[in-house]
Amino acid sequence: MIRRAIGIDLGGTQVRAALVDNLGNVLRRAATRTDVQGGPKAVMAQFAGLVAEVAQGEDPGGLAGVGVCAPGPLDSTTGTFIHVPTLPGWEDFPLRDELARALGLRVVVEGDAIAACYGEWRFGAGRGLQHLLYITVSTGIGGGVISDGHLLHGRRGMTSHVGHFRMATDGPRCSCGGIGCFEAFAAGTALDRRARQAALDHPQSLLAGLALPTAGDVVEAARQGDSVALDLIGEEADYLGTGLTSLIHLYSPDKVIMGGGVSNGFDLMEARIGRVIRDTAMPSFRDVPVVRAGLGDNAGLVGAAALLLFDERGSP
Repeated sequence: MIRRAIGIDLGGTQVRAALVDNLGNVLRRAATRTDVQGGPKAVMAQFAGLVAEVAQGEDPGGLAGVGVCAPGPLDSTTGTFIHVPTLPGWEDFPLRDELARALGLRVVVEGDAIAACYGEWRFGAGRGLQHLLYITVSTGIGGGVISDGHLLHGRRGMTSHVGHFRMATDGPRCSCGGIGCFEAFAAGTALDRRARQAALDHPQSLLAGLALPTAGDVVEAARQGDSVALDLIGEEADYLGTGLTSLIHLYSPDKVIMGGGVSNGFDLMEARIGRVIRDTAMPSFRDVPVVRAGLGDNAGLVGAAALLLFDERGSP
């Protein structure tokens, strides 16, 4: 029997929604720019508009509900935001209950990386595995874990903030306020920062012709053979390999899946990430493969909807 649910991916730049079935198919998608300044009230109205657009023609009684994934920290057991740096004004906002009341549908709320992990496990590169680590490398670094065939939630549903384990006692300051976090070394914003310094130091580089080079620009320049960009890609792969080695030791996954914007350059980094793991992991952990996400930027949308379709959070 085919069942459907709606997934919503709330970000600081964009709100996206999709109608998803229990085979993992994205049947319809819609998106709009996040009204950050309007706060929760304005974004709730955006949710309603997107849900109406993707559910057009659907019998509301036939929908399993709406799954929302968003950056955290958030308390996914109650569906309440705690503090989201990219969404000021959302502190302590009870999104699950407010959205369920507005839409008349069941709603679950989950961290964006945990939802993406669930999507990849159900329908993507981690399908059928008992142990899985998902990592998203974008503006920040987040993660999700499948262990013994179950999605980990942790206290208040806040598990797997993998970007905030410390790789060093000194180094760059992280968005969380700490020093030397994995995220501070390896997130897309960290690669942005190194790219801009490299552009100043190497005027012959393709990056020097750009006003504010980004991680995406580094990937494109590396594909064109730019030596400075290739060095930056190698450095990024080393940071990722080092952080992933620690996470592999911690979670013992069958596979590591990498998503997020920086994963667009995964093919350029794959061999070096693997070499770092083989060189530095304990022998019994060296054969854990690292692969790119199979669902691309749909992972969070599909995963959020799948939380309803497979009743991951349990019926209310």
